[in-house]
Amino acid sequence: MRHASSSLHLPIAIASLTFVLSSLSATGTLAAENAASQDSDRVFRFNVSPNGYPPYLINEEGEQSGIMWDVVTVIADRLDYEVVPEKIPRKRVDQMLAQGYIDATTRAKEWTDNPDEFAFTDPVVNIEEVLFVPEGSDLQFETPEDLFSRTLVTHLGYHYPALETHFESGNITRFDVSRDKDMFNYVLHGNDMNAAVADRLVGRWILLNEGMQNQFRTTSTTLSEYGFRLMLRKDWASFAESFNRELEAMRESGELDKILAKYR
Repeated sequence: MRHASSSLHLPIAIASLTFVLSSLSATGTLAAENAASQDSDRVFRFNVSPNGYPPYLINEEGEQSGIMWDVVTVIADRLDYEVVPEKIPRKRVDQMLAQGYIDATTRAKEWTDNPDEFAFTDPVVNIEEVLFVPEGSDLQFETPEDLFSRTLVTHLGYHYPALETHFESGNITRFDVSRDKDMFNYVLHGNDMNAAVADRLVGRWILLNEGMQNQFRTTSTTLSEYGFRLMLRKDWASFAESFNRELEAMRESGELDKILAKYR
């Protein structure tokens, strides 16, 4: 009986082994095809999002600019890649990146639910969330307790780890706005709005372009600080390493500082 049973299961075992080997071969082939595609096409499909993220990504009349765009295009050119901008909505970015429709997007690791599934470059610049307070206001901020009984204008859907427990308890009130540039108008003209929470460079860019730069001051204390990087698929890890080398060279030569100065 033992021999009969062994004979019966042998074809199944062979079939299973064949399937596993075929799957491994297919996976290896796909990875090889992706790598080969990178080398042959030399195209880097970079997500700039439909509305951009000024001053990091700026979409104006079909033209691209901004801190991240400038850095990416300079480095890609030196690595012999052509950058193709893609405008992918935020909710679809991770899926389309994983499926190969785009090759990279801008992201902080801390904003990603599953960072281990992707490759990241070194930070190009830091995102600093600060308070924008109207000139003439006596509001000072060093600790969250300084904001108790105050109302902060915040971006709809954004999370602020340093303040979340205080929002939930009601010690600090948040008022959500869907567009960054509207936040500052609400602070100036809304009822009992004390400050806006925004990235330092984003806020300064908006105030400059809206002619409001003399109506706000920023707090020296930051709510959070994250490295803003490129997030890529795992098969682009070697590109990320090359990008890091070029980025470090730009930092050492002062070229990166010149790009940053254009948008400050």
